[in-house]
Amino acid sequence: MAEDPYKILGVGREASAEEIRKAYRKLAKKHHPDLNPGNTVAEEKFKTISAANELLSDPEKRARFDRGEIDAGGAEKAPPRGYRQYADTGAGERYAYAGGEDGGFGNFEDLFSTLFTDRAGRGGAGAARGADAHYTLTAAFLDAVNGATNRLALPDGQTLDVKIPPGTADGQILRLRGRGAPGRGGGPAGDALIDIRVAPHRFFRREGQDIRLELPISMREAVLGAKVTVPTPGGPVAMTIKPGADTGQELRLRGRGVPAHGNVAAGDLFVRLAVVVGPADPALAEFLRGHQPAAAFDPRAGMEEA
Repeated sequence: MAEDPYKILGVGREASAEEIRKAYRKLAKKHHPDLNPGNTVAEEKFKTISAANELLSDPEKRARFDRGEIDAGGAEKAPPRGYRQYADTGAGERYAYAGGEDGGFGNFEDLFSTLFTDRAGRGGAGAARGADAHYTLTAAFLDAVNGATNRLALPDGQTLDVKIPPGTADGQILRLRGRGAPGRGGGPAGDALIDIRVAPHRFFRREGQDIRLELPISMREAVLGAKVTVPTPGGPVAMTIKPGADTGQELRLRGRGVPAHGNVAAGDLFVRLAVVVGPADPALAEFLRGHQPAAAFDPRAGMEEA
């Protein structure tokens, strides 16, 4: 009898899908065959862990297991037979399940056919789906935002080309079907699960579909206004700064954030201005010494109340 999948992963029956995923990833990394070459015990443990995760990560299979309809291996269980099946009614007929007298199976051949059909949906008691392979790929910020194809080096020296869709977020799992371990006895291969880690960018910061950028501007540009070039994830664009701009002012470039993908609309680029004085200029210093503003201005007004 297969061991309880909850015990294999070390989680309770009330565990959430995220808790199950974390438990599986922790154990899979510890017992992965690539990290334990030649260790048959670790290899078998990894297969057991993968099988438990395959059952519990599927909401339908998990619910059926919890109800006792399938066993830990995913095989159908025969319905329990109670005394009512063998009691006689007033008309002399015995009670039966709604599916017939033999519990929903037409005959014993149907029963055994169901019991010994493998989890992959293929006939044959020896067929089994291959284990999923787990990898981590660090993607550049703009590759994750705009989409790209990155090459992943595998532990065995092979490579895997991973297509990163536009708008991919940090921590997102990409599934490459059939790129995991080969199946047994004619069963299908497992999948490759790629955990995407997005590297930070020098200037950009992502918030959902929007991108934020702090843009330095000179004192001249702030006072007089200017048309400046602004970097965006899709390339540089021109932006107008009105006269009298100041540090902290925020401008929006619509549709210049994360590009549209699937049913998700494009995000915006929010540009926060930061006035930079620059190198000391004797002429400017002399001008400021004699300059008298038309209106009094205290940039620290209200701070005495802090």
